[in-house]
Amino acid sequence: MARKPKLAVWKFSSCDGCQLSLLDCEDELLALAGNIEIANFLEASREVIKGPYDLSLVEGSITTPHDLKRIQEVRKISKFLVTIGACATAGGIQALRNFQSVSDFISIVYATPEYISTLEQSTAISSHVKVDFELHGCPINKEQLVEVISAFLFHRKPNIPAHSVCMECKLAGNVCILVSNGVACLGPVTHAGCGALCPSYNRGCFGCYGAKENTNTSSLSNKLYQLGVKNQDIQKLFRSYNAYTPAFLKESKAHD
Repeated sequence: MARKPKLAVWKFSSCDGCQLSLLDCEDELLALAGNIEIANFLEASREVIKGPYDLSLVEGSITTPHDLKRIQEVRKISKFLVTIGACATAGGIQALRNFQSVSDFISIVYATPEYISTLEQSTAISSHVKVDFELHGCPINKEQLVEVISAFLFHRKPNIPAHSVCMECKLAGNVCILVSNGVACLGPVTHAGCGALCPSYNRGCFGCYGAKENTNTSSLSNKLYQLGVKNQDIQKLFRSYNAYTPAFLKESKAHD
């Protein structure tokens, strides 16, 4: 009998939301369980089967020296490594500290700063080890996650749409809130995956899924200027869940 591929799920600096997306798969996860061995997933079970692992899913960013050492160990025992969520793919909301001195935050927040061991910046997993695929989102789309796992199980490329949230708005029959209502929205430059959740409720996209491929952030900024959005507010739009996504980072710095 052929050995089932081993799946491991790892947590670094994060809120656990992306791991919960995997647990929320329910029926899909049960179907996958027949084809894989969930060998290491502490969010779901205390039982740990030693590696090496065929596929590792990694949630969270690298923020401490311990994180840095541990991700290198995970990479060594993983045939394929996939990062899931904004923290793992772009440093997450905690990457906002990268724009200031982390020592200032530590001295304000903690009564005994000398006990805190941290890196100067919160960074994506790919900044430190080879990553085979990045699945964006805050949190990730569970259907996309199942597709990625299935793709690696059957040795094919994951079929994840590369279009923007604007396409999802069109599919949902939404009127463009940016053009029609003058609402500041990152939909034109944000990777699809949320189903246009916020625009469907007349709220601008916050960029939870990071920058789409070949995006034009400066063009969107010019449009926001025309709508009367202030320079500092445009910068804030690009500095949220995916502030250190390269395209968003470049655009936010253009508004310093």
